Amino acid sequence: MAIPTPHIEVKELGIIAETVLMPGDPLRAQFIADTFLTDVVKFNNIRNMFGFTGYYNGKKVSVMGSGMGMASIGIYSYELFAFYGVKDIIRIGSAGSYDKDVKVYDVVLAKDAWSESSYAKAQNGYEHDVIEPSAELNAEIMATAAKMNLPVKETRIHSSDVFYRDRFDIYKDIHAEHGCACVEMESFALFHNAKVLGKRAACVLTISDSLVTHEATTSEERQNAFTNMMKLVLENLK
Repeated sequence: MAIPTPHIEVKELGIIAETVLMPGDPLRAQFIADTFLTDVVKFNNIRNMFGFTGYYNGKKVSVMGSGMGMASIGIYSYELFAFYGVKDIIRIGSAGSYDKDVKVYDVVLAKDAWSESSYAKAQNGYEHDVIEPSAELNAEIMATAAKMNLPVKETRIHSSDVFYRDRFDIYKDIHAEHGCACVEMESFALFHNAKVLGKRAACVLTISDSLVTHEATTSEERQNAFTNMMKLVLENLK
């Protein structure tokens, strides 16, 4: 496939950085660009899935929304990896806690992602229900967190295809049987695309609500207040 792709309007290589940070919400991508980056160029408007390239402490980086769910991040991450020369994608998002010891505003790094999703099987026949991120990239992020004195919990996460379930308390079974500490909806597909294409991927999450304690944050807080997670991935840039 030639560029531009059907979902990203960039027509030449080099405009998108080799490292892309991917929040789900394109407005969160805009917030990161406006708050942390200099010399910002907006590179994508298609479907309002905003993408920006700029500099953080002199280091080139891009930030782009992924949308919600594995089908959406599956498209954007594949195109970035396969056609735009992107080497690393770090998902930065929100998650719901399954564990009383994983609290609202805690920062979590995905050790691996368990999922019931058929994404990987449909994409290339992958039969397993756990996919790992880049161990090298995870180690770099944890080292950066240690330098920042930022507590980060590296643990298994649940990547779900479903937000609204008929049986709400099924999270207890998933937590007990599969060891998932929290839930989000994208990383399984991202990790799979990275493995298929020989790239690196990671997922850093901030806990936005707890299924155990029923604490929650507002959508505005999720967009604007998760600065520890944002600074972590930016400080990790090489």
